[in-house]
Amino acid sequence: MPIVKPPISYTSRDFSSIKEELINYAKVYYPNTYKDFNDASFGALMIDMIAYVGDIMSFYVDYQTNESLLDTAIEEDSIVRIAKQLGYKFNSTPAATGPAAFYVSVPANSAASGPDTDLIPILKAGTLVASDAGAVYTLADDIDFANANTEIKVSEVDSSGTPTKFAYKAYGTIISGELTEETIDVGSFERFLKIRLGGENISNVVSVIDSDGNEYYEVDYLSQNTVFRAIRNIATDALTAPYILRSMYVPRRFITEHTLASETYVQFGFGSETEIENKSFPDPTSAALKMNGRNFFADSSFDPSQVLKTEKMGIVPVNTTLTISYRKNTIEDVNAAVNSINTVVDSQVEFRKSSVTHSSAVQQISAFEVDNEEPIVGNVSLPTAEEIKVRAIDNYAAQNRAVTKQDYLALVYRMPAKFGGIKRANIVQDSNSSKRNLNLYVIAENSDGDLTNASTTLKQNLKNWLNKYKMINDTVDILNASIVNVGVNFEIIGELEKDFTLVLNDAIDALKAKYQTKFNLGEPLYISDIYSTLNDVDGVVDTVSVEIVRKSGTGYSSTHFNINQHISRDGRLVNVPHDIILEIKTPAADIVGVIR
Repeated sequence: MPIVKPPISYTSRDFSSIKEELINYAKVYYPNTYKDFNDASFGALMIDMIAYVGDIMSFYVDYQTNESLLDTAIEEDSIVRIAKQLGYKFNSTPAATGPAAFYVSVPANSAASGPDTDLIPILKAGTLVASDAGAVYTLADDIDFANANTEIKVSEVDSSGTPTKFAYKAYGTIISGELTEETIDVGSFERFLKIRLGGENISNVVSVIDSDGNEYYEVDYLSQNTVFRAIRNIATDALTAPYILRSMYVPRRFITEHTLASETYVQFGFGSETEIENKSFPDPTSAALKMNGRNFFADSSFDPSQVLKTEKMGIVPVNTTLTISYRKNTIEDVNAAVNSINTVVDSQVEFRKSSVTHSSAVQQISAFEVDNEEPIVGNVSLPTAEEIKVRAIDNYAAQNRAVTKQDYLALVYRMPAKFGGIKRANIVQDSNSSKRNLNLYVIAENSDGDLTNASTTLKQNLKNWLNKYKMINDTVDILNASIVNVGVNFEIIGELEKDFTLVLNDAIDALKAKYQTKFNLGEPLYISDIYSTLNDVDGVVDTVSVEIVRKSGTGYSSTHFNINQHISRDGRLVNVPHDIILEIKTPAADIVGVIR
């Protein structure tokens, strides 16, 4: 006969329900063995103890299950741990950043016709400035005072009125924190070496160099073996793309980890120095586990540790001394109010011409000054548990790759500004290609804020940037978009009791404000919106007509574009192809109105 198992209630998980089920079980299956269920009896004591243990075990099972899932986790340590598994980079010491204005005075040249261009300095990244509250900030990128966007004014004249000094004003981005160095001795080989840094409030690690001069580069993950490096651009298009983007293979690399306790660790890989010389994948015959002590062969198991012993996971430092530079905040609150940063603690200066004597040139120019015209702000408070959950899920969904159109456009706009800025972009599949060839149309912006074609360096930087993220079977052609300059002519009817001049000016100002933001590539121009904008102006009775005209001639683009052929049948909008962008270049001259 089959054995009939007694029914057990697996849903009883708390003390009371477990106790109740145990008593019922004893009454049903042991009616003659035990009958004393008095709360003061020894049997009741044993049942209570068993129920107690069951309740505790149920609690810890539930706790461990909840803390292993991001949605149900409560402990911050568990949330951060799971978030890291999803690729989220947690930083317990965020930094504040913002723009600052830097000033320097340059003497006039020998002819007193202008500043001495040989003495125009370059303020190097790493320059330290301080606020009234004692917070120290570091200049993130070089400031070249010879840049065309630098403001220049006469600051000093002699008795005859001849300029003797010129004041230069340029902007740079500063980041909270000062650079600190720490040396750490490393002994014998240790796989995935993890080192805790001794500093506090560390916002980021700047560099890691061993005693042999080898530099280790920070990556997001140890399996990432390439990084981007900035090389100063000395070509004619240096204003639009100050740096050239180059991808670099880095066998020596590390990752940085921050904890909730404000501890910072650097971790290296599992490769050895010999792997750089060999540059070979392990021989499969040597990647099998050795079966010692047997005179027969059954099977050979693959040893995964042999695969790790390559430079693919990064080279770990051995028997050396590491010099680690990192940026740490000097105070807890690193935000700064307007005009509160006014002290240059340490300036690092460079001059373009090698013939200039550095010490002599520094003495001839005035000391640098700094001022923050905008507040320096940052999210100095740590994200809450719920915020970490949301960010981790979003980061996992992004996958750091380009698959969709939105992925590509997001990556284009994410490229660091030092390599050139893309103002507008659009990507479409090449209809003339039988493969997955994509056409990426881009447009840049000049120093005057007008649209212009992207330079060759800028497009090359963008190509190098996208190569890391695009799908392996995608081919992307980066092309210049075409600019079409347009103007708006309109006629409106004004209220009789209103001043027609003021009403017309208000109508023009309303259109200027509407088209202050640049169009997107392929974005149509809605004529109906112009009617609505004009009719909403105080003093306008009605809009009689609106005409979109193409502007041509000196200063305007030469792109051929027949506006009448692209107006929709109902006359409500101007259709624009995906590789063309509209621009109202000079609103004061290109928006013309008549009132009657």
